[in-house]
Amino acid sequence: MIMAILVIGAASVLAYLWRRQWVDAALVLVATAALAGLVADLRGPASPPPVVETLSGDGLRASQWDAVPARPLRWTAPDTPTLRLAFPSTLALGRMFTLTVRRDHPAPARLQLLDENSQVLASAAGEGDLTVQWLPPVAEKLVLRARLLDAAGKVIDQGPVPLVVQASVPLKIEGRFDAPSFDVRALEQQLVASHVAVDWQVTLGRAITLHEETAQDGAPDLAVIDAAWFEHAAPAVRGSLLARVAKGMPLLILAGSAAHTGLWSQALQLPLTAQAEGKTTGGAMPLAVAPFNPAAADVRDWHANDNIAWTRTWQQGRITWLGAADWHRYAITQPQALAAWWQGVLDTAGVRREQSVTWLAPGEMPLPDQRLAVCAQGVKGDAVFPQLAQTLAWQRRADHVDAACVAVWPRQPGWLTVQAGAARHDEYVYASEDWPLWQRAQRRDATALYLARKPVNSRVDTAAPAKYASPFAIAFALAMLLLWWRERR
Repeated sequence: MIMAILVIGAASVLAYLWRRQWVDAALVLVATAALAGLVADLRGPASPPPVVETLSGDGLRASQWDAVPARPLRWTAPDTPTLRLAFPSTLALGRMFTLTVRRDHPAPARLQLLDENSQVLASAAGEGDLTVQWLPPVAEKLVLRARLLDAAGKVIDQGPVPLVVQASVPLKIEGRFDAPSFDVRALEQQLVASHVAVDWQVTLGRAITLHEETAQDGAPDLAVIDAAWFEHAAPAVRGSLLARVAKGMPLLILAGSAAHTGLWSQALQLPLTAQAEGKTTGGAMPLAVAPFNPAAADVRDWHANDNIAWTRTWQQGRITWLGAADWHRYAITQPQALAAWWQGVLDTAGVRREQSVTWLAPGEMPLPDQRLAVCAQGVKGDAVFPQLAQTLAWQRRADHVDAACVAVWPRQPGWLTVQAGAARHDEYVYASEDWPLWQRAQRRDATALYLARKPVNSRVDTAAPAKYASPFAIAFALAMLLLWWRERR
């Protein structure tokens, strides 16, 4: 196309020169050049193609990539081993602490969890992912250590495991029982040992009721009843209880004393079937199955959890049918296992205390001299960092729409405290040499996430050609108009 324009333009210029029309020849030359430039710009790219850089190694941390504008990169993750750790940084007293190491190069290895005196608290061996568990005895702030050893006993990776064990918030539990048993007594002892405020009423006979109560204010966090109490209660009493559940109070029913299946189907839409005598739940703590339980895992609005507890929502509350018994047999032989089992039952029942401030875990390991984003939900006032002598205002972030954050640069490893009004939080800052394989994995994850962004300079602006084509079009039009005017004279 451009060649044809140049050939035709050259012929026209020669024709005007042959007739000694010098001005007309100049106008044709300008028009030819303008038309060729216009066609070249319309066919050419609007902007130079983006330069794709090659990135080597593990990449950068997420906080470092956040300061780099999006641009096209070519990167292949190295094939060297990495690992990733998963564990809670805060834990309520009585909960089981679980540390999991996930590896991308499975091989025989042994994971050890050590206390602050280098004594082994828990150990696990095998291939692939490894998990250890430990039950903290007291509420405290501590820095455990963990190490991953290969089959020959050589350290693969190791580092600190910070943990804040918080004192449990005292719960208020209301109990009503019409079938006295060792299970009820064992349950009461289990709850009182966990500093639960109980309002406990056990009917010993037709006119005798054992009443144990500790001072408590407000509505209970959980109501526990046995099936016999509900079956023997007056309809108005049952209606009052269910009305409280509808307003949000969880209800736990001990099914061991159930006898009237029709009542449960009518009152709670819970169809029950007789269970085989002597049937147990199995597992590490086999328990006797209640005489009547739902026949399937999912029945109407009820859903099973390990075929031991069935739950359903009741407007704003939740009802749980605990279809097992004889747990009192483990109160002495396996007290920790029994406590952990009951904690799971309470979780299933929906027992929880809402906290005014919730601190969010950082997205990557905090390191000295690296930006650390501290985020929290429901926080008020300024963020005060005593070790850094800084007071910062909380800011909203697009990636944490329901939380507020501040950014700081820790100076050294160890605990970093932040205070916001009455709320206090401790964040652990790792040393640069801690968990090198975990740091490597976090850099690779952050680099892969950065590459997933669409680079802004790789998009072609389709409106750009008109900006550069306009001068050539104007020059061509003016030259042709002048030439036409001269020809008409």
